[in-house]
Amino acid sequence: MIQWYPGHIAKAERQLKEHLNRVDVVLEVRDARIPLATHHPQLAEWLGSKARVLVLNRVDTISPEVRQAWQAWFSDRGETVYFTNAQKGTGVAQVAKAAEAVGVAMNERRQSRGMRPRPVRAVVIGFPNVGKSALINRLLRRKVAESARRAGVTRQLRWIRLSHRGSKRGKASGTLDRANLELLDAPGIIPWRLENQADAVKLAICDDIGEAAYDNQRVAAAMVELIVQVEASGNEMVPQKVLQQRYALDPTEMTGESYLHLLARERYQNDIERAACQLLNDFRKGILGTVPLELPLDGEG
Repeated sequence: MIQWYPGHIAKAERQLKEHLNRVDVVLEVRDARIPLATHHPQLAEWLGSKARVLVLNRVDTISPEVRQAWQAWFSDRGETVYFTNAQKGTGVAQVAKAAEAVGVAMNERRQSRGMRPRPVRAVVIGFPNVGKSALINRLLRRKVAESARRAGVTRQLRWIRLSHRGSKRGKASGTLDRANLELLDAPGIIPWRLENQADAVKLAICDDIGEAAYDNQRVAAAMVELIVQVEASGNEMVPQKVLQQRYALDPTEMTGESYLHLLARERYQNDIERAACQLLNDFRKGILGTVPLELPLDGEG
């Protein structure tokens, strides 16, 4: 059973709800490898009619074919999705333009009421370790938020202001530039109880949940079985035999636990924990390739 809801997240969730009425647009960041599992089920209720920009980060971890399939899947549901690699800056300019467009509309309404324009206020929301702080740093073009590939680095809400209201570009073009964004950096939010344990396992595999929540060996074994299941789907977007190519051991017709024990015996002097950590790290670092853990046909969302 995987459950993780540390105290700082509970506090941050309460504060986030209090700040939402001050926000113009929400940037919801999900993990491109598991875009359904990294969707918070209560987010729509919290936001109501507030503008939202959907971002699938770590686009480098999925193939172009999977990216296109997700783009079409979200489009069929009336959603525009932006794909980013926040660590390298890929796709961030498009996210900024989407946020700026909300700001333009907001300031047009303010001006029609005789109010002065102001910077657009955005909050970056998502599960732990999906790349929120890295996205903020790219949006503001400097490192203002601590970023690391582990869950729980950001522990409290804070506004990051980089606002120059007299921007020449803004006056000339009638749009806001990135210097006119005010961003609220929030800790990762996660449901207080993970009812869907299949999704919880995916969060653990992708390192999108605190490592104290799970056992490496059980999660690594589950990952083996999930990869075999995805490969067996026959979907042409899924690479085949990635575990066999990496470790020269075929996982078919055996349990994930059996594969883990075999790998430990063959490569790591029967050190099962080391074998489990190697499996997980190889997936997380992309050494196994672009292996999707979710495909658009997995659920209706």
